[in-house]
Amino acid sequence: MLVSLAGIRCGEPWAPVGARRTLERAGERAGLGRVRPHAFRHTFATAVLDASDGNLLIARDAGGWASTAVVDEVYGPVDLHDPGFDAALHAVWGDR
Repeated sequence: MLVSLAGIRCGEPWAPVGARRTLERAGERAGLGRVRPHAFRHTFATAVLDASDGNLLIARDAGGWASTAVVDEVYGPVDLHDPGFDAALHAVWGDR
């Protein structure tokens, strides 16, 4: 949980919209474009699958998914590092 460290709301948790806006501003300032919090979940899942040689049980547990089927459906059927897959994503979503 993110907590305000200063101001009149010091010690109170951030609202989700505040966290999203802060992340978006930071992404813009860093030249990354619009950064969305959910992208971290996808990046994390990909990294865990890579590190575990595709072990769906490890990815499920690490990411908090209810089943390995969800992880397999979203991340399993494609090679996320294939240049063709990367080019298709860029064509659809543009640079992020």
